[in-house]
Amino acid sequence: MQIIIFGSPGVGKGTQAKILASKLDIPHISTGDILREAIKNETEIGNKAKEIVERGELVPDQIMGEIVKEVLESERCKNGFILDGFPRTTDQAKILDGILMNLDREKPCLVKLEADDSIIIDRLTSRRTCNVCNNIINLKELDDKNKCPHCGAVDSFVKRKDDTEEVIKKRLVVYHETTETMFDYYQDKANLLEVDGAQSIENVAEEVLTKLSDCRND
Repeated sequence: MQIIIFGSPGVGKGTQAKILASKLDIPHISTGDILREAIKNETEIGNKAKEIVERGELVPDQIMGEIVKEVLESERCKNGFILDGFPRTTDQAKILDGILMNLDREKPCLVKLEADDSIIIDRLTSRRTCNVCNNIINLKELDDKNKCPHCGAVDSFVKRKDDTEEVIKKRLVVYHETTETMFDYYQDKANLLEVDGAQSIENVAEEVLTKLSDCRND
């Protein structure tokens, strides 16, 4: 089963992708992770990407597409995958179309997690990372705002520099102007599934799995 998961920053794409990977026994392909892996392994494409990253520039769509292609062609993806972080633009979507066509893959299921901007801003400005166990938490969900519920560390929470309201609003503008338009592009190219990402993690996962079951039966 081929799944593309997307939505605005902070809507829970990575969290849901990990849950799906566990439930469906297919790999979660995070493009940020595979980019870092390609650079670390010093593959031909990875070395090209490394030079660009070290210059402080964005990796071009074509090179990112080559990295995605290498992973999707690998043995680990033979039974399907959950793609998280690519495509982000219509141009990237066209590159992915070519990759899937060459691999003779079935029509993908595209899961779009939705939430109002106000919810995303509230969620991300309350997000913290524990510098001991690296788990991400939301301060509003904690009774003890100074203690990590995962490892018990005290005063270990760190706020990401890009989790300010100003930066988040800019990221949301980019999402609405570029990434969100892909949903229209995929109208006849994928099985489209819209899910309310403002629900609890458990409820979102349940709704996604239910809709994916229908998707597999189409």
